[in-house]
Amino acid sequence: MIRLDRMVNVLGGYGVRVACCPVPRSTELRSVVLRESTDARAVDGDVFLAVGAGSVPRAVEWAVAARASAVLAHGDDEAAGEAAALGEAAGIAVLVVDPSVSWSQLAGVVYGLVLEGRETESGRGPTDLFALADSLAGAVGGAVTIEDRSSRVLAYSSSQQGADRVRLETILGRRVPDGLRGLFEARGVFAHLAAHDEPLFVEQDPEHGLTGRMVVAVRAGRELLGSVWVTCGAPLTGVSRAALADGARTVALHLLRSRASADLERQVESDLTLRLLEGTADAATVLSRLGLPREQLRVIAVRAHIAAERHAALLLAFERATTGFGWSRPGRSTLAGSTLYTVLPGERAESAREWVALLRAALPAEVTVTAGIGGTAPATDLPASRQEADECLALHEARPPDAEPPAYDESWDDILLQRLRAAARAGRTPARGPVTELRRHDEEHATHYAATLRAWLECQGDLSGAGDRLGVHPNTIRYRLRKMAEVTALDLDDPRKRLAMIIDLAAAEND
Repeated sequence: MIRLDRMVNVLGGYGVRVACCPVPRSTELRSVVLRESTDARAVDGDVFLAVGAGSVPRAVEWAVAARASAVLAHGDDEAAGEAAALGEAAGIAVLVVDPSVSWSQLAGVVYGLVLEGRETESGRGPTDLFALADSLAGAVGGAVTIEDRSSRVLAYSSSQQGADRVRLETILGRRVPDGLRGLFEARGVFAHLAAHDEPLFVEQDPEHGLTGRMVVAVRAGRELLGSVWVTCGAPLTGVSRAALADGARTVALHLLRSRASADLERQVESDLTLRLLEGTADAATVLSRLGLPREQLRVIAVRAHIAAERHAALLLAFERATTGFGWSRPGRSTLAGSTLYTVLPGERAESAREWVALLRAALPAEVTVTAGIGGTAPATDLPASRQEADECLALHEARPPDAEPPAYDESWDDILLQRLRAAARAGRTPARGPVTELRRHDEEHATHYAATLRAWLECQGDLSGAGDRLGVHPNTIRYRLRKMAEVTALDLDDPRKRLAMIIDLAAAEND
């Protein structure tokens, strides 16, 4: 069988969106049916393909008659709203298929998924990780937890034999508590997992509420994929120890298969998202395949690193950003170089900041995250939003890590000055002129003419305001302006000259 959660994630890459889901995501799907050409023969099954229904209400009606858990029906954005109400009332998950997706293509994918589920039951496909944890717990005689290499919980056994307080905290928090991680780090547990395949016994620690643990690395070749933990008061020996080692190898196979499957889905998403960011003539079709609404979008640029391990943290961020493709996850992401890009619907910059905050919270505490948020744009203008996001990211990297990610809407002036400074560093601004001559005079004679001119211009000719800014008397400003006129032709009465001078001053600013 295959679970509803898995099917939705896969179909998300084929222009299928969830309108409503009143049934559990863990619902098992074992069969796929279509309506027969005559009413003489009733059909029933878990997934109903509403071929020929013509409308969402009829599709839901047919699915109810077939006692289905989920129904797939063609429809547009308006139909999706109607489908949500009908599905909730009928207790059926309604998946709306973009009209451009053919039934023949979709049926092949759905049938293939269900057939893969049948192979799972016969042992030829991926196994269920929670069922594996239950089986392993029975074999070793203790509660089992399966974790990834960042100590996030992937699965756990229903058995509570020997369970302690920290096991409950770990399961509820979906990851090992920081205090317990620190204890394991101090005892060399993680160093052992990184270097050795043999199970290790971790002594109890009453202060942390820890009874005892037997842990073994889950490894594929030399790569550490995660670990298996067994709650026990003493080291496992004999058959139980061998069962734990064998179980770790089975977990490794499962994680590799899951990774391969998830990587295929992520690759589809990544390729489509990159097409939007680079500019494509069929942006509307790409949006549909990604399940993104046809409204204003933003590009978010993210970088993540742990000390010197920039790429490892970035890959982890990409994994978190692309988890749950077919469900209500709002953004669609891709990796390009050392940057994670996400296309997010919505006009509010604050929504984009909330997305970044959620991503940061999902990563280990030691990961540093910097981000920039591009301006709103239709799908055809996303390349411009991407450039803005890149420039806002550069701004954030120059600020403290805990500062809010800048958004182009609010930081366009900083971006403009940044572009001007880049032009100045590249030698694309005039090499001669009043500002250049004043700076040269300052260097040779220790005067403060350039700063005085900038203060006077920014205060729009207000001598008192300029004096306050520089901490000098207004008469000093007046005197300096008179002396500057002897050094170079300022033409302060010409508004175009004043504008050009303040741009030249800003372009060379270092802060």
